[in-house]
Amino acid sequence: MASRLVSVPVLVLVLSLMVGTLVSPRKLCTDDEEEGSSCLNSGVLSRQRADIVRGLPGQPPVKFRHYSGYVTVNETRGRALFYWFFEATRHPSRKPLLLWLNGGPGCSSIGYGASEELGPFFPQKDQPNLKFNRYSWNKAANLLFLESPVGVGFSYTNTSSDIGELGDTVTARDSYNFLVNWFKRFPQYKSHDFYIAGESYAGHYVPQLAELIYEENKNAPKKDVINLKGLMIGNALLDDETDQKGMIDYAWDHAVISDGLYERVKKGCDFRQDQRPSKECSNALDEYFEVYKIIDMYSLYTPTCVSNDSSARNLPALRGLFRPLFVSQHQGGWRRMAAGYDPCASDYTSKYMNRPDVQKALHANVTKISYPWSHCSSVVSFWGDAPASILPTLRKLVEAGLRTWVFSGDTDGRIPVTSTRYSLKKLGLKIVQDWTPWYSKLQVGGWTVEYEGLTFVTVRGAGHEVPTFKPSEALQLLVHFLDNKKLPTLPF
Repeated sequence: MASRLVSVPVLVLVLSLMVGTLVSPRKLCTDDEEEGSSCLNSGVLSRQRADIVRGLPGQPPVKFRHYSGYVTVNETRGRALFYWFFEATRHPSRKPLLLWLNGGPGCSSIGYGASEELGPFFPQKDQPNLKFNRYSWNKAANLLFLESPVGVGFSYTNTSSDIGELGDTVTARDSYNFLVNWFKRFPQYKSHDFYIAGESYAGHYVPQLAELIYEENKNAPKKDVINLKGLMIGNALLDDETDQKGMIDYAWDHAVISDGLYERVKKGCDFRQDQRPSKECSNALDEYFEVYKIIDMYSLYTPTCVSNDSSARNLPALRGLFRPLFVSQHQGGWRRMAAGYDPCASDYTSKYMNRPDVQKALHANVTKISYPWSHCSSVVSFWGDAPASILPTLRKLVEAGLRTWVFSGDTDGRIPVTSTRYSLKKLGLKIVQDWTPWYSKLQVGGWTVEYEGLTFVTVRGAGHEVPTFKPSEALQLLVHFLDNKKLPTLPF
């Protein structure tokens, strides 16, 4: 049978007007064609059209499609993860696919990554319209956001006991199952180069998911092989000992704590020990966290939100950035992540995502979850397994030849650049090119260290969420990572 194009001019016109772009008709597979980038079967077309976002409330007109909805990851337990996918602004069929994950654990990639960092649409204060982000990462890649694990954001489970069984292993497995099933829904992206990126506790999520994909690819049937090429993690939790030591050292070196308190923490706390802290250590850390009640731990030099109706005081504490041994026991220090130039931005996102018309447009909350959408889930109160160090996994991925970049905003006090430098030194890779400035146009954007198989990049003046504070530099970083090119070492 000769191949043919589906003629659906009326549907195409309607979708074009609603999405704000010309939606080209898709080619249907014939009997002798394999489903994929060249053609789609009618069932796949139907599922994709069901997920297309036909214009968000307040959305500016754009010339790219975006989709959102649920993908089942465990049919027996009724677990489904929520995603939001943006096609690249230009030539999506030729651009790679990037999955972005936020951390917590228990925090939303839709709330932070998509709506306040690197997605195309940002909610605004007292404004009906979304702000278009001209530094959106879908300028360089097809961009996929995932709320994981279940209990985070709009993702849900029909088996309540699942919430008490969460941890790194479950999260990685569910995320892998999501990808396998998502590619069945969007097979045209199956052959694209695939990358994973994220920040904070995604320092666990990203390498663990990459490792699982790498191992599963060895025995998976061809239809389930994922074309993983690399990973990129920012201000990432990597190693309990060095992360916590670096956090204290950074606070002292940046005039956040006194000499006396610094010495008491060093004397009373041994971050190498896998046991509960001593009374002396606990008292010192209590005093340490007092300062982060008045300044932003995630961005030392930006203002905090002082709005009377701010949800910042009511958002759940960030749990598990470290195992429940030392620092993580001091929950008073775990505020929400910094929201960047507008410290109240998370309030606008929370209000927007809880609007019924927004949820309807996103095909979200279809099961009528009993709790409101939030940046960091109050439902995820248990976290089972989390290795003390992710460095062995990172080393394995580097040795497997996967492109690996680690970046760090240098004004973050939560997982500071000091911690990342300690961790990478502990990783023990040979240095190919040491501390070298890189440029964003005429200004120094930060510094780089090139190791054998791994690139480390600092981003000057950025807090915990690098794309929020330095959007142009973050997009430049992404472009060079995807192109496998070094950042410029001279002004341009």
